[in-house]
Amino acid sequence: MSRDTTLAQAALGDLSLLKQTALVLAGSLLIAVAAQFSVFIGPVPLSLQTLAILTVGFALGARLGAATLIVYLGQGAMGLPVFSAGGAGVAYMMGPTGGFLLGFVAMAWLAGWAADRGLARRALPAILVALVASAIIYIPGLIWPAVTLGTEWSALWAGWMAPFLAGDAIKSVIAALAVSGGLAAFRRRA
Repeated sequence: MSRDTTLAQAALGDLSLLKQTALVLAGSLLIAVAAQFSVFIGPVPLSLQTLAILTVGFALGARLGAATLIVYLGQGAMGLPVFSAGGAGVAYMMGPTGGFLLGFVAMAWLAGWAADRGLARRALPAILVALVASAIIYIPGLIWPAVTLGTEWSALWAGWMAPFLAGDAIKSVIAALAVSGGLAAFRRRA
């Protein structure tokens, strides 16, 4: 793995334990702030959370990206208001959007996995990975309310998925372009 595989490595060089810890905490804060920019358009809020999660995953790599989301979920479980509209606590996490919260870990890991393999260096591969990572959150995100609430699949499509697809595609492109552009800038500087 080359030194500039992830944006964090390109910007900071070798990542000591202290740097890794700071990056994970900063990433969880970024996601918490992004979650507050939300609009409820149904049972699931439209927020900037997924943009932040993709960016964190691409920037930090699979291990640190997933760790960031685990820390973020832990902060929410402890009662910190890190979720959309200031949501917090285990009860919130077990609510209708619980499956999406779990899917966020997979989203960050997949974006980070791609970055670890150099796929975030160029825009097109990064965009394709971001689109797949965005789609992955729908698996646990839709299964959760189907199982816990008995929500019909037609209602899940209409209220939990269809309204978000265009926004997820746009956020995927933005995250991929931001990280691939940042890596290109560091390569030019070197």
